[in-house]
Amino acid sequence: MQEKTEGQKPLIILTGPTAAGKTALSIQLAKAVDGEIISADSMQVYRRMDIGSAKILPEERKGIPHHLIDVLEPTQDFNVVLFQQMAKESLDGIYRRGRIPILAGGTGFYIQAILYDIDFTESEEDTSYRRQLERLAEEKGPSFLHQMLQEVDEASAQAIHENNMKRVIRALEFYKLTGQKISSHNEAEHQKEAAYNACYFVLTDDRARLYEKIDRRVDKMLSDGLVEEVAALRKAGCTKDMVSMQGLGYKEILSFLDGEISLERAVYLIKRDTRHFAKRQLTWFRREKNVIWADKNAFAEDEERILDFMLKKIREAGIPIGNGK
Repeated sequence: MQEKTEGQKPLIILTGPTAAGKTALSIQLAKAVDGEIISADSMQVYRRMDIGSAKILPEERKGIPHHLIDVLEPTQDFNVVLFQQMAKESLDGIYRRGRIPILAGGTGFYIQAILYDIDFTESEEDTSYRRQLERLAEEKGPSFLHQMLQEVDEASAQAIHENNMKRVIRALEFYKLTGQKISSHNEAEHQKEAAYNACYFVLTDDRARLYEKIDRRVDKMLSDGLVEEVAALRKAGCTKDMVSMQGLGYKEILSFLDGEISLERAVYLIKRDTRHFAKRQLTWFRREKNVIWADKNAFAEDEERILDFMLKKIREAGIPIGNGK
């Protein structure tokens, strides 16, 4: 937990690996502190992408206001810069209403962007290099650009998958325009002090139990109609190259619908890659500063005990607790 700085606004963060149980706990927490929830999720912003994103349904929100859910069409791009802008607007409204914001979700970089108020200012003077890189990607494929990035910024190349063309191009463009590695820039931004009086909770669980939950969640997504959801999006014009369709569950089912793989293979890939994703999330959060770990195993899976622990930490941080506990 960070040291409180006079004048900083309160912020509660609830994150952790996928399937850890963040959603249900965030509702209990919001009730207890008179809070509103801002989703820190890169997929739940999209309308009609409910099953694959494990989106909290309106009837499950228990009257708690939620922000940054169902705000974009699947055909629109979404990135950390847009997230930061939209989240700050939501934060302003929550503070005006005298309530406590809870940033909840598993996208670590989005959380970092808010907590440290990372500067994503871009030079808009010259977009010709970006266009050049986009043409190169079309002609020579993603591996070629990823190798270019490897040569100038090895840390970014390791962090960015070669199929994430937007981020690869952004990193190359940043290096070209500034002469600085974007990985070094982001690291410097991360060294800044937090911009809020924050309680940063990471909810986790025993790895074997977490992986079991992931497998069960994927099975439930299938029985709830994931294939039909993706088929409807495909019919509406969504394609694999769209940001929205890069999400786990969506790109694999699209491959099945396009006849590239069997449904059995698609399900296997979703489960495997979601487990890998959860592992990467945990690695990310272990690198973060001032986090408060809430291991469900240590609380015997008792959510009431976890909530009491979190409220104790919130009080210690000097964050006012509203009409709840």
